[in-house]
Amino acid sequence: MTDAASSPTRRPTRMMRCWRDAGLAAGGGLLLVLAALPVDRDQVFGPETFVFRLVNDHTVLPFVVVWALMQLGNMLAIPVAAVAAALTRHFRLAVGMLIGGLVTYYLAKVVKGIVPRGRPAELLSDVHIRGAEPHGRGFVSGHAGVVTLLAVLAWPYLGRRGRIAVASVVAFVLLSRIYVGAHLPLDMLGGAAVGLAVAGVGRLLLGRPAPCS
Repeated sequence: MTDAASSPTRRPTRMMRCWRDAGLAAGGGLLLVLAALPVDRDQVFGPETFVFRLVNDHTVLPFVVVWALMQLGNMLAIPVAAVAAALTRHFRLAVGMLIGGLVTYYLAKVVKGIVPRGRPAELLSDVHIRGAEPHGRGFVSGHAGVVTLLAVLAWPYLGRRGRIAVASVVAFVLLSRIYVGAHLPLDMLGGAAVGLAVAGVGRLLLGRPAPCS
């Protein structure tokens, strides 16, 4: 018989709250304000136009590939990520992703009402629309907010390879929304700021695995 006392047991993960997470929340809020300041409802200024053209004017990947990966910032990614976290027994993370994702999604809609700006095709000429033509207001991007929120919440639970993977996903989603002609660069920056702020608050409320790295 195997000695039960000698069998390994899984130690519960020690959770803690860090001042760094308060900095994430405050930094996200500040970044949102800074991203909103140059936004004009009737025109796009030079530097933002340059970045948009740099991404939107060149065909890099087939749209079907871009579309599939771009859905990682879709609202449906929220319950999928939460279920994945729950299946790995990270229940606080699952709750944070589910609630934080919904807060981010709807907060982005609130910001759209406060800082009105149309989609790229309404403000610039010769915009390359890949896929369905986007409608509604552009600032901020809900995709950017959702993918950033999920990545920042998951970050403390991941190893080096996992962190590289989620950082790559965030960068891809942000660039892909410009590539398909759905958003301008400041839309993406503002959306990421919303996700960062909500993630910081979520980590403060629910805690995160030690240490504060």
